[in-house]
Amino acid sequence: MDGMTLTAVTGSVLPTTVQLESKKRGFVNGENNNRSTHQSQRSQSPASFPKLSLSKPSWLVTTESNVRKAARKKADPPCIICKGSGRVDCHDCSGSGRTNCVHLVMLPRGEWPRWCKTCGGSGLGYCSRCLGTGEYRYVMGFHFMNRDDQHNGAP
Repeated sequence: MDGMTLTAVTGSVLPTTVQLESKKRGFVNGENNNRSTHQSQRSQSPASFPKLSLSKPSWLVTTESNVRKAARKKADPPCIICKGSGRVDCHDCSGSGRTNCVHLVMLPRGEWPRWCKTCGGSGLGYCSRCLGTGEYRYVMGFHFMNRDDQHNGAP
């Protein structure tokens, strides 16, 4: 095969077609046969080459100047457990993110961290009271002692 056409489609960019040709010309079995090779290349049209479609994942990162980051709105009133953040220390690793040598600030030399499987090493988990929203929620559960006197007909 003397040439190849590649069509690459990546993300939102238009398809790009590239024609690749070999640099060797005229050598068949160690002999200089320039005339026959040149004629065979001329007889093949670019459409007869096989097309190879490649989809390569690409990340497009753009930065713009004078763009302000939208401030996150604080919950009103905030949750009393997480103080409105929606995140609390992980209950398995106590917020350290690892499960080995938790009592030490730094690991001993040669020791590799074993990351917490619950929080993924971040040390944070969702607040169980507000379910990660940061908004104040009343205590969940049954309210046997809190009777509503207006609906029961009591004076």
